[in-house]
Amino acid sequence: MEHSEQLTVMLIVLAYLVGSLPSAVLVCNSMGIADPRQQGSGNPGASNVLRIGNRRAAAYTLMGDAGKGILAVLLARLLGQSLEVQSLCALAALIGHLLPVFTGFKGGKGVATGLGVSLALSWPLAVVQLALWGLIMACGRIASVASILTALLTPLLAWLITPSLFLFYTAISLIMLIRHWRNIYRLARGEEARL
Repeated sequence: MEHSEQLTVMLIVLAYLVGSLPSAVLVCNSMGIADPRQQGSGNPGASNVLRIGNRRAAAYTLMGDAGKGILAVLLARLLGQSLEVQSLCALAALIGHLLPVFTGFKGGKGVATGLGVSLALSWPLAVVQLALWGLIMACGRIASVASILTALLTPLLAWLITPSLFLFYTAISLIMLIRHWRNIYRLARGEEARL
């Protein structure tokens, strides 16, 4: 294996490990809040931390989860890696968040980490995603609806804003939708909780 290939593999593995860091659990433990995996929706993400804790804890969780995606991409970029390798590192960080090795492969939904990835790969797309999510959230007050609709529209947005990443964002959106299947089921039954 050539040096460049070794570096790529190392960066992808590191991105996965960074993505595996459980921001919500760390934040809640440090602030004396119950483990988010055992409370509320059971999801270790910012929305559930807001539900069981407070806005400050949720904000820290959001920053931590987004920061994982940003760090994974920027590290690859700083080491001169191509957009393809940066995208692979972004995907690895997201998978790390969804299936974290440090917490028994039981992670979050990936929304905040996905935002961090977008901020690092294509900040104009991230701004549109965030505005769209915020608008939907303001109208319905259901975080999962905002996340699901944003995921559905992201491939189109990527095609318009950053077409070179269209396939990457299509894959990310599919992962997000699959990850939200329980929410989709609860929405269909009218049982999804509002914030």
